[in-house]
Formats: sequence, structure tokens, C-alpha cells
Amino acid sequence: MDKIKRYQGVIIFCLAVVALLAAVYFIVGPKVSQMKENTATIEEKQGELEKKEQEQANVVRKLKKLKDSIMNSQKKIYSPIESDLGNDTLFFTLYNDVIEMLHANSIKIKSIDYTYNPETDEFVKFGKDVYFVCDVNMEVVSNYVNLGKLIQDLYQYPYYIRINEIEVNPYEKDKKILVSHLSLRLYAHTSPEEAVANEPESKIDGADVALPQ
Repeated sequence: MDKIKRYQGVIIFCLAVVALLAAVYFIVGPKVSQMKENTATIEEKQGELEKKEQEQANVVRKLKKLKDSIMNSQKKIYSPIESDLGNDTLFFTLYNDVIEMLHANSIKIKSIDYTYNPETDEFVKFGKDVYFVCDVNMEVVSNYVNLGKLIQDLYQYPYYIRINEIEVNPYEKDKKILVSHLSLRLYAHTSPEEAVANEPESKIDGADVALPQ
């Protein structure tokens, strides 16, 4: 009994320490775990934010180089006279000029279709709010001379038109007649030239490509 009494204080102290540790484990432990989870979540969100900021910076940089490449080109991108025009209206002016060039060179159109804003185009990837792009695919009938004149007219046209593809096939019954597949890509600003020139840098600055040829 004397020994028990002698160590009674030590036993009580040890029990108190065990109880305290248990309290810390059951009360503080979950809070520590929650704090670690919150820290991990914050770090994850910061990483996502930094990634999005980097992506935005890349787009801004690319748009700037896109604009610079256009400024350094000998040809201009077509700009509408009025603001807030739909794709059909932007498309019509350039499309109508192309059709007139075909007619002026006595080239007949067998078939024609078009696609708005092809996803593979760099202008569409990095500046679809600033530029409108349209592919015009035609099957045409002509002779060599008139087809050559059309190509010359396209190169002399003051606004930029890209020749995506031209496939020339002589007509079986008359080799002087050509049945050609011609794919053109038309480019236009979505706003008047004055508005484009006054756009803030963050909206129309850049793209790491030269004007497509």
C-alpha cells in the first residue's frame, strides 16, 4: 500500500498525460488534417490560376504577332465599313469580288461551297473575335489562259486571299479545257479598320505566325 501511495501521483500524472494526448488526437488531429487538405486545395487552385494566366498570356502574345505580321505584309486584311456585321455580310463583299473575278475571266463554276472559321487556321485559333475566316471551295471549268489570269487577279487583289489548293485536271474529251478544284481562304476583320486600330493591346495583340501564304 505504501508503494502504491508513493507512486500514486506519478500514476495520476501519466493518466493525465495520456488523456491529454487522446484529447489532442481526437480534437486537434482532424483540424490538422483539414488544414492540410485546405492547403493542398489552395495550392491546386493557385496552380490552375497560374496555368490559365500563362495560357492567356500566350494567346495575347500570339495575337500581337498576328497583328504585326499583317502590318508588315504588303496586303491588307479586309475591314468592314460598319460595326456589328454578321458573318454572312463580312463574307459577301470578298465572296462577291471573287465571283466577279471568275466571271471577268470567263470561268464557269460547276459547284461551290464554303466553310466558316476553319479550326486549323492560326487566325481562328488565336483571334476569332478579331478576324473572320472563310474557306471557299469550287469546281470550275476554264482554259489554261483564263485560269492563269484568275490566279494573277487574285494575287493583285488589294485584300489578302489565300489559295489553299488548286488541282487542275484536263477534260477527257478536250484537253484544252480544264476542270479544276480551287480552294480559297478569305480573311476579314470583324470590325471597321478604325476600331481595329484603336483596340486595346490586350484584345488584339499577337500570334506567332507569319501571314499565311
